[in-house]
Amino acid sequence: MVTYDTRAHSTLRAWLGVAAITASLFVFLTTELMPVGLLTPISASLRISVGTAGLMVTLYGVSAGLGVPFIVAWTRRVNRRVLLSTLLATLTLGNTITAISPNYPLVLTTRLIMGFASGVFWAIGVSMAMRLVRERHASRAAAIVMSGISIAAVVGIPLGTVLESLTSWRTTFLIWAGLSALVFLAVVAVVPSLPSTNAVSAREVFGLPLKNVPLRLVLFTVVLFVLGHFGAYTFVRPYLEQSASATPFFITAALMVYGAGGAAGNFVAGYTVNRNPRGSFIVGCAGLVTSLLLLLTIAHGHAGSIITLILWGVSFGVVQLSQVNMTQAAAPDTFEAAMSLNTMAYNTSIALGALFGGLFADHLGVTNVVWFGVALTAASLLLTLGTRRKTSYTVPDDASAPTREHEQAAPDLT
Repeated sequence: MVTYDTRAHSTLRAWLGVAAITASLFVFLTTELMPVGLLTPISASLRISVGTAGLMVTLYGVSAGLGVPFIVAWTRRVNRRVLLSTLLATLTLGNTITAISPNYPLVLTTRLIMGFASGVFWAIGVSMAMRLVRERHASRAAAIVMSGISIAAVVGIPLGTVLESLTSWRTTFLIWAGLSALVFLAVVAVVPSLPSTNAVSAREVFGLPLKNVPLRLVLFTVVLFVLGHFGAYTFVRPYLEQSASATPFFITAALMVYGAGGAAGNFVAGYTVNRNPRGSFIVGCAGLVTSLLLLLTIAHGHAGSIITLILWGVSFGVVQLSQVNMTQAAAPDTFEAAMSLNTMAYNTSIALGALFGGLFADHLGVTNVVWFGVALTAASLLLTLGTRRKTSYTVPDDASAPTREHEQAAPDLT
């Protein structure tokens, strides 16, 4: 085993690497969820229903979820810097093709391929950032990377809505292709060599939930809250247009408010998840249920909508970081493999949530999509409350990172 050189983790380049990985999360997530803010113009442009347009999120999530455990296992000997660069190149090309696609089938095919790249990033990105810094700063690095989710919600998705209103949805994706290319260059320039560590074969990956009860329960919890949250969130624009007569400008402002709430929730959770990730998740999930109920009851005007989206964003920020820490606490020695399963559960649930939401929207109306969200997030909350005696999630003070003894090599920062 190569001696772990902690001095290598105090350099400016290491933190620049964390920033580049955070930017990677930003472009991957905004690409995945960009259609949420563009469903109406995309459906009109391509002459499809809003529910059908939601398949852009569904198929992306299917490939991101179902393919990731296999790809992570197959690439377990590939340097993670090289792998991340390849994923970003795929994202750049995919956004370009989406922007110029003459028909919807090509758009869906492209999104399906891009989803594979996105899923692999979710499995490796957080652990890459943790390895770049000193062990005692690992949780800070993870929180910084996860803040990319909030940045995407605050800036990325609303900005996409603004760009679409000023230009077109095609131009919006083309701009995101250029942004993806810039992040690719940043990763090549500042992320050091990161030989693959603690990765396992596909058979071992899928065997983890069978042997690890806490991890299995985390995965069930993730499936339920993601189904509910994204089933409702994917159709928040048409819901607000229908219930609150929201204009495109108000939709943009509302999504920014939601994202700001997510940033606040992520910040708060950064101080609570190491002490009690399960408790943090319970509070956040209860907030999700409450916010969706408020969406049904007070979000018929602009003020009520803003209040609801603030709570929704804060709650999701807390839940998102909590579930990552719960995954790490359940499988600290095989974190990358566990995260690949987490990613599979998460993204497949995004896809199914968007699919079921689309069916509800097209056949029963968008209000019933929100009720679908209430039911599933409540189920996730009840599952977590009901498993207290079966398992617990405890993250050591400095251990949001994978166990260092299982790393085979330190990153080369030269």
